[in-house]
Amino acid sequence: MTVPWKGLAGRLRNRYVGAAAILLVASAGAAVLAYPEAPEAKAPDLNSQIATLMRGTLEQSDPEQHNHAGHAAAQQATPAAVICGVRAYGHEPAQATTLAEVRTVYGFHLCGVAEQKRPWDVAVKLAGPVILDLGTSPPGIQVVEATEDVKFADRLRQMFPPKYAELASKEALAPSEMADLRRRYDTAASLA
Repeated sequence: MTVPWKGLAGRLRNRYVGAAAILLVASAGAAVLAYPEAPEAKAPDLNSQIATLMRGTLEQSDPEQHNHAGHAAAQQATPAAVICGVRAYGHEPAQATTLAEVRTVYGFHLCGVAEQKRPWDVAVKLAGPVILDLGTSPPGIQVVEATEDVKFADRLRQMFPPKYAELASKEALAPSEMADLRRRYDTAASLA
């Protein structure tokens, strides 16, 4: 003899399990539609890639390659790390959509030479508008400097396209980039 309520309980349990499975699948589908890619999976945009390339190029170069006005790091047995903050004003060709298409980058750099026992305030610094030539390996670095015959502002206009020269005459690092630069410099100087 079968007990009617036992069969009913089994059928109800199967319905609840089925309904729960449908809700779970629907929730997962909604999550995929709302967040198609995890933030970590997204490729950095072109400006982020350019900033990363600028920073890496300047930090891996010898300080003399982007030296300004005769500043030089003190001679040490182990070369000091160069820690840079950068800001890209633009690139050529302007219509480039991938880093491989970019030939020239116009921007600003502020680098500190992280020598032992030298806090940021007294560190050797290299700063100013900079041009990276990505057509060479490693990328070429040109800094804007005044000469005996040419003032800084005139030299900037000679080297930068007008739209980037205008930015370079007004803007340097963003506050977030400056904070990151100081943090990385302090870490490097403590390890020097």
